[in-house]
Amino acid sequence: MKYIFLIVVFILVTACCSDKNKSSSLSIKAVEAPFVWENANIYFLLTDRFLNSDTSNDVNFERNEETSKLRGFEGGDIKGITQKIEEGYFTNLGISAIWFTPIVEQIHGAVDEGTGATYGFHGYWAKDWTVLDPNFGTMEDLKILVETAHKNDIRIILDGVINHTGPVTEKDQVWPEDWVRTGPQCDYQSYKTSITCTLVKNLPDIKTESNSTVELPTHLIEKWKAEGRYEQELKELDEFFARTGYPRAPKYYIIKWLTDYISELGIDGYRADTVKHTEESVWEAFKKECDYAFEQWKANNPAKVLDKNSFYLVGEVYNYGINGGQYFNFGDKKVNYFKNGFTSLINFDFKWNATENYEKLFSKYSEILNGELKGLGVVNYVSSHDDGSPFDNDRSKPYESATKLLLCPGTSQVYYGDESARSLIIEGTIGDATLRSNMNWDAIKNDAKTQEILAHWQLLGRFRKNHPSVGAGVHKMISENPYVFQRTYSKDNYSDSVVVGLDLPKGEKELNVSSVFKDGSILNDAYSGTEVTVKDGMAKLNTPFSIILLEKKN
Repeated sequence: MKYIFLIVVFILVTACCSDKNKSSSLSIKAVEAPFVWENANIYFLLTDRFLNSDTSNDVNFERNEETSKLRGFEGGDIKGITQKIEEGYFTNLGISAIWFTPIVEQIHGAVDEGTGATYGFHGYWAKDWTVLDPNFGTMEDLKILVETAHKNDIRIILDGVINHTGPVTEKDQVWPEDWVRTGPQCDYQSYKTSITCTLVKNLPDIKTESNSTVELPTHLIEKWKAEGRYEQELKELDEFFARTGYPRAPKYYIIKWLTDYISELGIDGYRADTVKHTEESVWEAFKKECDYAFEQWKANNPAKVLDKNSFYLVGEVYNYGINGGQYFNFGDKKVNYFKNGFTSLINFDFKWNATENYEKLFSKYSEILNGELKGLGVVNYVSSHDDGSPFDNDRSKPYESATKLLLCPGTSQVYYGDESARSLIIEGTIGDATLRSNMNWDAIKNDAKTQEILAHWQLLGRFRKNHPSVGAGVHKMISENPYVFQRTYSKDNYSDSVVVGLDLPKGEKELNVSSVFKDGSILNDAYSGTEVTVKDGMAKLNTPFSIILLEKKN
């Protein structure tokens, strides 16, 4: 892989902090291809750990307590994400959507879960769903981020939590009893003991099963009055419940608060947190209101609409895998979350399936996604923020990780730092903190090996984004040795086909492309930039790489 660096060195010298790293520099040129979520390349990041672009908001609410390593706020913010969009970082990586951890206001105090003092830097400990946490930024920052992303053909996915509030601390009181339960703790042995319980100790569980009318918590009323927005919030709630006819039950308040970000900003999707710990009917209602808010935003902003895709809802059903098809098995009950609002589910099987050879992995996923899951989707990943068993824990297989993830059927999720081999083993951390270190921008800027790895992820990611057939198409092996396969995709008046070769000999190589490309077709190898004309059904190339990404030249 050392030759990659020779081709793209001029791109990467200033990759960390210069707008010279623009998509036009890459050998893979942008092509007109429809965006489909089944082929999306999603970049997932922890807002607090990606890039600190505004140091003025690093400390708020007197969050000054000393924490365990990597369990406090590190300074990353919304402006940091926007900065990297503007610099072309995501475009060069072939990213079509960015998902970042929740940015609503977090609890003000710190919590010790047995891992040392921890603040809500990760965003999953909500105190107030209606405003952003100042550590992450302002609504204006978020508006600019969404608009900047859309101008760069990148969708935005927010992270939504309906299952629980933040923990109780000296600074953060428990919500009323008709809103939350504080016990028992879940034992996950059945459907009921995964839902009507708290995930862990001191994580109040929203009574999502309730349809009883509840009043706004006193502490929230007092907070809103102090901030001068109580009347406005009340007015909007009255309008929401009058329009929908929903009872003023806890889940519907939160659904209203979360969907406001859609109608106000035009975000494109939600990643739903802790899905299986909430009744599936909650998500059906959530999707209904997401769709309504999205259509309202489109109607009010016709010039800003990117495409005809509906609102995207992907669920974190912990331990769901593609092998389960449309169902998740609780042991005593099977639930089809796809029939309860979800466009796609995160696939916890991929890290295990990726240990298989390319053909076994690719053909299996193509068969399922074009069979039982046709019209639906899964999101594959090699590492994540709370999965302690990633595919490549010691980052010894960064090239294989990219090749399997980005060329596999299904939606791909790049966890921040996958593309730069950010270490997942941080000395001195406890628990999942080791997965959540700061983005390794210095290595991207200064380390040649990191730049080579990044270049590989970029080339594959851009190829994927340009070709819906890669993630959303039908896979077919052309030859086993050398390993060559085709992907084909067709919908409405659009069709797309590619041929890929892996583990090929470096130098001279010959691929049979007759099943996809006619004689005389001029092809481009998107990995090396080499052109070739098909003759007698064959494409003969001489490149210094073991990988070939063949596309028809425009």
